[in-house]
Amino acid sequence: MTSAIALLRAGYKVTLAERGTTGREASWAGGGILSPLCSWDYTDAVTRLTQRSMDMFGDAAAKLHEATGIDPQYRQCGMLLLPPFNDELATTWCAAHGISLQPVALGDHLPGLSGDGLFLPQIAQVRNPRLLQALRRQVEMLGGVILEQHEAQHFSIQGDSISALHTSKGNLSADAYVMAAGAWSRSLLGEHAMSLDIRPIRGQILLFKFDAPPFPNILLQESLYFIPRNDGHVLVGSTLEDVGFDKSTTVDARENLLQRVHALFPQWPAPVRQWAGLRPCSPDNIPTISRHPQLSNLYANCGHFRYGVTMSIASAELLLGEIEGRPQPMPVEEYRWRE
Repeated sequence: MTSAIALLRAGYKVTLAERGTTGREASWAGGGILSPLCSWDYTDAVTRLTQRSMDMFGDAAAKLHEATGIDPQYRQCGMLLLPPFNDELATTWCAAHGISLQPVALGDHLPGLSGDGLFLPQIAQVRNPRLLQALRRQVEMLGGVILEQHEAQHFSIQGDSISALHTSKGNLSADAYVMAAGAWSRSLLGEHAMSLDIRPIRGQILLFKFDAPPFPNILLQESLYFIPRNDGHVLVGSTLEDVGFDKSTTVDARENLLQRVHALFPQWPAPVRQWAGLRPCSPDNIPTISRHPQLSNLYANCGHFRYGVTMSIASAELLLGEIEGRPQPMPVEEYRWRE
């Protein structure tokens, strides 16, 4: 939907073919942390894209709220890192990239905890379901056509271009096509996927409810995160499971996450909900944002793995630049679709 909005604003006509309901897959299931967790754990190809998108997100969210009346609840709440962490690596990376990082006493932020932590005050969050509602409304307001329950099945190809997309409810023809099908992108393309290496990785999340937020900041302890919402909900996640296209929730994941929660907060109540989603896993978390190597009117904006929401605005910007053949705002070689 972010890609559609960028194209609509540039004057293109856009039809979005959706296999189910818009925004109900990986983006809906995610937590909405606008950061690649610890940026210093990732390659420059990931962090240059996330940083550009993060820098634009606040303004974009405000404009989206104003235009649609739906508040995506963008909030620069900061993120508190709990040990263990690599203090030296974090400090060096943040200093080199102009990112604020503050050593703190955990007890000042979380009564009952002791020891030292690291605080990243610039990290923000967004409430994914509300963001997706706002994006959908914006697509429609700009004149985009959304066709739900239209599962893409295969392409008709003539020469070096696509002539039609076959869906479960008929065929669609266009001047150009953008593959943004998340975990399904490679399987949909079949032999034409070429180097596109994307597969589903399941993530499970627990939801807790309090009368008021138990703390103001996102918490991160290694792979475990806590995301507090304004209304007292707290999301805790998440798992990384290579189980194919299986979105079922499991008792094992619930118990594992609860064990880690109670190690920090023994008195927390039982979660009120558990759900799962399928991330579009790609090598090194690097998405493909590019024209197809052989099919002249096929483009990709997919494979964002864990950070599709975080990368979304900058990814749509790069996609538009690729389509129009104009200079890009950053190096893009790592996002190329290769044979």
